[in-house]
Amino acid sequence: MPRRTATMLASTLMLVALLCAGVFINVPYAEMSPGPTVNTLGEHDGEPVLQISGRKTYGTSGHLNMTTVRVTSADYKMNLVEAVYGWLAHDNRVVPHDTLYPDGKTEEQSTQENAEEFSQSQESAKVAALKKLDVPVRSWVIVSTVVKDTPAEGRLHAGDVIKAVDGTAVKEPADVAKLVTKHKPGQKVAFTIVPAKEQAAAEKANRTATKTQDVTITTATSDDSGGKRAIVGISAGTDHTFPFTVDIKLADVGGPSAGLMFALGIYDKLTPGSLTGGRFVAGTGTIDDNGKVGPIGGIEMKTVGARDKGAQYFLTPADNCAAAADDPPKGLTLVKVNTIDDALGALKDIRSGDTADLPKCTTK
Repeated sequence: MPRRTATMLASTLMLVALLCAGVFINVPYAEMSPGPTVNTLGEHDGEPVLQISGRKTYGTSGHLNMTTVRVTSADYKMNLVEAVYGWLAHDNRVVPHDTLYPDGKTEEQSTQENAEEFSQSQESAKVAALKKLDVPVRSWVIVSTVVKDTPAEGRLHAGDVIKAVDGTAVKEPADVAKLVTKHKPGQKVAFTIVPAKEQAAAEKANRTATKTQDVTITTATSDDSGGKRAIVGISAGTDHTFPFTVDIKLADVGGPSAGLMFALGIYDKLTPGSLTGGRFVAGTGTIDDNGKVGPIGGIEMKTVGARDKGAQYFLTPADNCAAAADDPPKGLTLVKVNTIDDALGALKDIRSGDTADLPKCTTK
């Protein structure tokens, strides 16, 4: 066999061997890619995404699309060939597995966490939109979750309203942790609560719950990376009562990043005229009860997904602007927003066609 032929054959066999090895070598990475995008003003799976009853609504036009990211599952084993392909692909992103599933989080745990964040984002979107419309919303601090095998298990329950801790009135969810961590592990802390069942009954009867009870819990020591501090094993959240019904019908979506677009969709349906003027606007961003827009993950995937569906403008959280502007999809204008007011101002310019002064994202 001629030397040149032998060399080529050996090189080919080496390449085949490397490819085969790459298929069987697992690497600790996961992949993100553009996910579905849904018009909050339209329908999904045959029913309106936003359903409002008990209040006059108005016709809408155009798109206010929320965007998503697809990720590989927690137990997916990526091989070396897939990782290399993902690194080279323009529209995908390969990231360390722990970025998406930290601390060995399982698929079930991640799904549950995303579902809770999605539910909270819907509530905050409703509150932010209604506050902007000067519609009164009643709010209170509740036990959001109770961690298994902690002092609070069996003593406090999800939905309990937290009125006070050690006699100090609670106004925000963050107040609960501040008051609990004033104690040393092993000390007792007293919660004044309205039990979840009593609160539910009061809401159903359209009255204010007045029946409270005191629950004393002995604190334990935290076992996370936040330092040794007193805990009881709950997370606090906020619940609301609305003067009319706003339902968001969107299954198989998780996380908090659709909050801004839900808020804008609700606002659009409750006000005359069209926020978009018929334009195709997409976007992303968390939102709090006061309309503050926060950053999200996977911004590069979301802009690609939005543009692929036809979006012309993308409402981008200010803290994500630099990353989004680093390699923006052609034909998509990235608009910087910090608050719902910023978003409404940008939409006013977009529907009027006066877009020269839009606050656009830059890499700086």
